[in-house]
Amino acid sequence: MKKENDSKVTEFVLLGLTSSLELQLVLFLIFLLVYMAIVLGNLLIVVTVRVDTHLLQSPMYYFLGHLSFIDLCLSCVTVPKMLGDFLQEDKIISFSGCLAQIYFLHFLGASEMFLLTATAYDRYVAICNPLHYLTVMNRQLCFQMVFACWCGGFVHSITQVTLVIQLPFCGPNKLDNFYCDVPQVIKLACTDTSVVEVLMVSNSGLLSLVCFLVLLFSYAVILVTLRTRFRQGQMVSLIFVPCVFIYLRPVCSFSVDKVFSVFYTVVTPMLNPLIYTLRNTDMKKAMKKLRKKHVTSCSIKIIMHCS
Repeated sequence: MKKENDSKVTEFVLLGLTSSLELQLVLFLIFLLVYMAIVLGNLLIVVTVRVDTHLLQSPMYYFLGHLSFIDLCLSCVTVPKMLGDFLQEDKIISFSGCLAQIYFLHFLGASEMFLLTATAYDRYVAICNPLHYLTVMNRQLCFQMVFACWCGGFVHSITQVTLVIQLPFCGPNKLDNFYCDVPQVIKLACTDTSVVEVLMVSNSGLLSLVCFLVLLFSYAVILVTLRTRFRQGQMVSLIFVPCVFIYLRPVCSFSVDKVFSVFYTVVTPMLNPLIYTLRNTDMKKAMKKLRKKHVTSCSIKIIMHCS
């Protein structure tokens, strides 16, 4: 590949969600509130899990703490840029910035898929083999599973970026979305991308298929067991619903639906705190304990300052 072809396109133009200026202002206010909810909700969960030793020692909350951290970071990859573009006429992103978005989106997205699979395995052991749960899901295994999830996400994201960075871009540079992703970017390359498209589909498709089959098997066994243990399965059911949305979405589609893109990158990170933990009794107790501890600490500081 000739080097001069690689530098012809230095930036991309994002067409965004809409071309209406009035609607962009409305969407700016809506997504600003949503983004604040995402940050506060997921950050509260991460802090609560880290501070509360009881939750931190629980494999389920250990995994969910990492999931909330991923949702927090995932929203930061796309939403701040989208909010800024709502207030600008020219929605420009540099080539390096586009590659960075692709890297972090796939790194965090793949890591989340692996973590959801690990969470499903944790629930499978807890419900179907409760007597050996603490022995199987020990601290070392949980750490190794989380580490493997992050490493898997890293390998997947590097693969996706490699597919894009080798392509020459010398023609159109308009992306019909509010963020960069591989299917849209490779369509702008001024060369035959059939091989790259096959590699992209194989990589993303294999990841989604394997994770989905593991989830399907785990929750199928769990749901059979829950016929007599419905109360224990309430949390599992709440986790399973967003898993279906995530793994059935058309990750390999070349015609990306903007509405679904918003759901995956914005709405899901906002709903996950409610679905995973905020409706859980243990999490509520831990948050109340954290609040009382904070109030007590502030009261002591005020008394010491006054004296």
